[in-house]
Amino acid sequence: MTAQGPLAGVRVLEFGQIAAGPFAGSLLADLGADVVKVENPQGGDGLRGWPPLSSTGDGPPFSENFASVNRNKRSIAIDLKNPEEAATLKRLIAVADVVLENFRPGVLKRLGFGYEDLKPLNPRLVYCSISGYGQTGPYATKGAFDVTVQGMSGLMSVTGEEGRPPVKCGVPVADFCAGLYAAYTITAMLMQARQTGEGAYIDCSMLGALIGVAALQTSEYFGTGKSGPRLGSAHPRNAPYQAFKAKDDYFIIAAGNDALWRQVAEAVGLPDLPSDPRFTTQLDRARNQKELAAILEERFATRTAREWLEEMDRRGVPCAPINSYAEILSDPHVKSMGLVLPLTLPNGVETRTTAFPIGISGFNFEIRHPPPELGAHTQEVISEWLDAEETKVAG
Repeated sequence: MTAQGPLAGVRVLEFGQIAAGPFAGSLLADLGADVVKVENPQGGDGLRGWPPLSSTGDGPPFSENFASVNRNKRSIAIDLKNPEEAATLKRLIAVADVVLENFRPGVLKRLGFGYEDLKPLNPRLVYCSISGYGQTGPYATKGAFDVTVQGMSGLMSVTGEEGRPPVKCGVPVADFCAGLYAAYTITAMLMQARQTGEGAYIDCSMLGALIGVAALQTSEYFGTGKSGPRLGSAHPRNAPYQAFKAKDDYFIIAAGNDALWRQVAEAVGLPDLPSDPRFTTQLDRARNQKELAAILEERFATRTAREWLEEMDRRGVPCAPINSYAEILSDPHVKSMGLVLPLTLPNGVETRTTAFPIGISGFNFEIRHPPPELGAHTQEVISEWLDAEETKVAG
């Protein structure tokens, strides 16, 4: 593996907006790909305007949201409606490995940059489109944002408390799951392209991504004909497996088998509770978890969350505090994993960002490029990609 990463030498043109496309691009960039954002000169990626906007006072503010999914990339400013600039972009596409985009279906095709338009220029091109509902079907042109896809996918039907209004996941999982699926599939098709010389078109939808990661929920429906209920932090087949209120704060335990359940019962001073026929087996406890939770909550209210966590850790019961991001990002374990790194924004602001979260032998993740200013690398990329290709052809 090269020091630059396993995807070093892979050229990606990212027509990315806001989250799903830029996140997929950032995964490729973090692993060494040369990811170039193709942006409209009039403002670029809309995420550039999202707060927090940080500034030293001497330069223009820069979005830290934008920075989070656009480090290790370069940016070129291209007006796709300008014939001369569009022609230059097609020359870049001819020497690229990947085109990644998340416009509404049909937008790039109308501008002459659909997959069928570009395939003759570059038969080995891997072209990935991310959208809300896919490129075909009744919902293909339907507008989509993360929250609407969470609702459409079934996710919100199992998220939240029983009898309460539906809630969305606090993290935009539709955007980011689609980005993960896109990056994973792009790398697979790059292998095919290198082996066969033929590229591929990838149709990656946010809806499909959320249905894909809901394997347990969909299989429950296929097996029973019933959709799962909202259970808050509880589990349909395990108990006690949820958040509980201690004397001062909430904490969570996951007694995922009978042995762990016996440890919990002993910890709360009720060692005979596992003999109660309502709570003997995992299925028994799941069926009667409201009654079980009421018994445990009375005991948990007598001590602090920290005390209970120490007790559960001592007994080997999986448990955790309900951390804020401020707490987890300053946690000594997260620091030991190297998951938080310093980042200098283009305007000189010193901030932090999260690292690529997977350890790979022989590869040390680093921030090779700060998040780019709009169009900062237009001439640089044109010179590098096109001059190098012309030199190779001439040679």
